[in-house]
Amino acid sequence: MLKELQLSLSVILLLACVFFYQLTLKSVCLFSCLPPSKSQQGLEALLSHGRSIVFLETSERMEPSPLVSCAVESAAKIYPERPVVLFMKGLNNSTQLPTNSTYRALSLLSAIDNVFLFPLDMERLFEDTPLLSWYSQISASTERHWLHVSSDACRLAIIWKYGGIYMDTDVISIRPIPEENFLAAQSSHYSSNGVFGFLPRHPFLWECMENFVEHYNSDIWGNQGPNLMTRMLKLWCKLRDFQEVSDLGCQNLSFLHPHRFYPISYPQWRRYYEVWDPEPSFNYSYALHLWNYMNHNKKVVVRGSNTLVENLYRKHCPRTYRYLIQCPEGLVTGMPGPGNK
Repeated sequence: MLKELQLSLSVILLLACVFFYQLTLKSVCLFSCLPPSKSQQGLEALLSHGRSIVFLETSERMEPSPLVSCAVESAAKIYPERPVVLFMKGLNNSTQLPTNSTYRALSLLSAIDNVFLFPLDMERLFEDTPLLSWYSQISASTERHWLHVSSDACRLAIIWKYGGIYMDTDVISIRPIPEENFLAAQSSHYSSNGVFGFLPRHPFLWECMENFVEHYNSDIWGNQGPNLMTRMLKLWCKLRDFQEVSDLGCQNLSFLHPHRFYPISYPQWRRYYEVWDPEPSFNYSYALHLWNYMNHNKKVVVRGSNTLVENLYRKHCPRTYRYLIQCPEGLVTGMPGPGNK
């Protein structure tokens, strides 16, 4: 009798998850389920104010993982008045998902008012930048780290052209970033390229693109990414050690303390998947980088585990938690993407 009761409750929970998921998302379409004013808004007009939050997917993968969904949703939640744009290489202007589509995360994200999904057209993006000549000559099929190198290039071009904030797709936003022109420190003398923000046409990013082409070497991991940002920052600024939790500044650029985005450093990335007692407050942080590139064992968020990452999802991306974590059939796993460094 008890087993029958447990089975009945499980079935009821499963049906409830499906019902509320479909009720919230209306359908499993992509562009056709967006309000007309949202789907018809041009990319140029959307980005023209220089206030967008930008994410990238440079593989052909169409279904974001729960972590990508959480990153985008948390940014939309923290920046409700700003457009949050996810560029996806797998999309094109005529993309329509079939009625039996299993792209649950895409439907979830497209239902958020300030989230916009756009195709990633690299050739058009690199026009009028130093990166176009490099892109025209490169053979992607022979590049060892093409997904990551192309992502490094795209983020520079997008933020240089339009301004705004770039974030990797394993960055969970927890409070607004108050700076306009900034880089994120991983340590006192080393810059990340997983989070940065600039006003449009900032000369620092133009020089980064020039250096990207001049010193291109995709065999060295990070040479076009954090290493590029670090060597350019050293040309612009005389770096010194951070004092307590205070940021550094030079010219019109801020170098933000490691605690702003990396309070848990990459050698300790597994701590996000552990139970904390008490949990850290992250009072000095604007966002948290989860180091998904290090996650070779494919650790995932487990409902009811009370791990730090589960509680971050519950608080900062509640839709993702509710529909992709709490409901078992909604869990999506996948390889770390190029935005997950």
